[in-house]
Amino acid sequence: MRPGAAASRDGAASRAGGEERALTSVAAGDRYEEPEDAPRLWHVTLSVSGAETPLKEVRRCLEQLAHDHPFLLTSRYAVDHAEIRYWEEARDLHDAAAVALRLWGEHRQSAGLPPWEIVGLEVIDRETYHLRIAEGYGPPPASPVGVHPF
Repeated sequence: MRPGAAASRDGAASRAGGEERALTSVAAGDRYEEPEDAPRLWHVTLSVSGAETPLKEVRRCLEQLAHDHPFLLTSRYAVDHAEIRYWEEARDLHDAAAVALRLWGEHRQSAGLPPWEIVGLEVIDRETYHLRIAEGYGPPPASPVGVHPF
């Protein structure tokens, strides 16, 4: 048994909170197909802007947000706007967008984020993201990862 897993009465490992996960078997030669409600990866770009804020403060706030939520891939910033890019795992686009639209407001206090408003949101699936990159469209892959000025 792996560390931290609880054993059930019959000795099998159980999932947290009593959650059970169905096993899927695939016969030799058959293709495995993901269930339709399985989470997918979505590339999110969240743009925010507002009143001018000192660059050092904007950087500190975005670094705190990235520290609190290591899923953040990269952030770019200026005195009056910022862009946050990251991968979100969600069932569908609606779920990924809902999480993204809550991100700035829900973490305004904990990360000390400026009182800026969301002015843009793009959510695309992984396949579309990689297709755009391969065709030379869209932003290049985030490199280097982290918090950087525009």
